[in-house]
Amino acid sequence: MAAELETLDEEKIQYIVVMIGSEQYGLDISVVDNIVRMQKITRVPKAPSYYPGVINLRGEVVPVMSARLKMGLEEDEITKDTRIIILRLEAQGLVGILVDEVKEVITLGESEIDRSNQNSNKQDTTYINGIGKSGDSLVSIFEINAIIDEVEV
Repeated sequence: MAAELETLDEEKIQYIVVMIGSEQYGLDISVVDNIVRMQKITRVPKAPSYYPGVINLRGEVVPVMSARLKMGLEEDEITKDTRIIILRLEAQGLVGILVDEVKEVITLGESEIDRSNQNSNKQDTTYINGIGKSGDSLVSIFEINAIIDEVEV
């Protein structure tokens, strides 16, 4: 009964579940400004390889980065499901992240997120803040600041 009351009181956070490769990742919905379909990305000279360029979003220039390349995965495959997640961050303003697909929105409490893997291998978990359990599936929770930190426009 006490554990039941604890779960009722715990703060729940909504995450947008996206696919990158064959894995599911969660983005805290509080930093998501918009989700847009794939559009023309204009290359910026001398930009890092994980930074394909910028897009024009309603008259505003928004830098776009590839989550796949940033995490050391293979090149992006642009499909009809490819989306650009527009994040609104205090320090950087608007930043877009290229993802393979947007799946759903889930709500997780702290008790549903396992953060014990953080001490195992720092190199592998740099961009992951924990693993959320949603039904039968696992969702890696992105550490947004670690991913976006190096984006410079």
